[in-house]
Amino acid sequence: MSETTTRRHLATKVPEITLMFWVLKLLTTGMGEAMSDFMGDHSVPLAAVVGISGTLLALRLQLSQKTYKAPYYWFVVMMIAVSGTMLADAIHDGASIPYPVTTTGFGLFTAIVFWRWYRSEGTLSIHTIDTRRRELYYWFAVFGTFALGTAAGDMTATTLNLGFFHSILLFSAIMLIPLIGWWRFNWNPIFAFWFAYIDTRPIGASFSDWFSKPHNITGLNFGDGHTSAVALIVFIVLVGWTALSRHGIQGKSGEAMQTHAVEPHLGPALAPDPE
Repeated sequence: MSETTTRRHLATKVPEITLMFWVLKLLTTGMGEAMSDFMGDHSVPLAAVVGISGTLLALRLQLSQKTYKAPYYWFVVMMIAVSGTMLADAIHDGASIPYPVTTTGFGLFTAIVFWRWYRSEGTLSIHTIDTRRRELYYWFAVFGTFALGTAAGDMTATTLNLGFFHSILLFSAIMLIPLIGWWRFNWNPIFAFWFAYIDTRPIGASFSDWFSKPHNITGLNFGDGHTSAVALIVFIVLVGWTALSRHGIQGKSGEAMQTHAVEPHLGPALAPDPE
């Protein structure tokens, strides 16, 4: 790598895509679902205050950092998981809007964010989140994917009557599409990444609901509070290890993926800017 490329990756504000990234992503999706439901069942106003203020605080802390730091980054992801769930549930429950409509609406919102991001920056690569504007686009996209995944998971479980466990199986099967597409058919890796990123939300949320909800709605009845507490403990331990080990900081592996992303057979449409 050139010295300029190395500095650019060190300045990137998001982690490299490793196995730990996906573990933490799935964990935050399930934790956000359980925490939102737990707070909402006890006090909707309190849940709204915690969700909104927590998300704004987390974003402020993250945006003030100069480089990727695991505790700040994953704090934002956790709070967006909570607030994204709250928004999706509030629109459905408060306004009595059916899940197919909310799922479509959040899908359009997410698509518009991606369109505006690409039109503005010429790339959707996570290896180029090194300016304030790109970082804001990134977090708007993350929020859209979390709200979309919440609505989609609830739609399959309730509207389509699949239940939580069969929703897990459905979205896990869907995850094979970007994996096989990237691995066997040379899909653009950036498109494959965002496809998988969106799909992890309903997988995690459906698993959380299956684990925590009562038996009469196809759950295991562990409880939202207990599920939230266990997930939070595991989350803190894993993020702590990630921070101490400096795991996930973009570097040579990021350069390898960026080089792969601009190969001609993948097409330039979503490729990162060349160095």
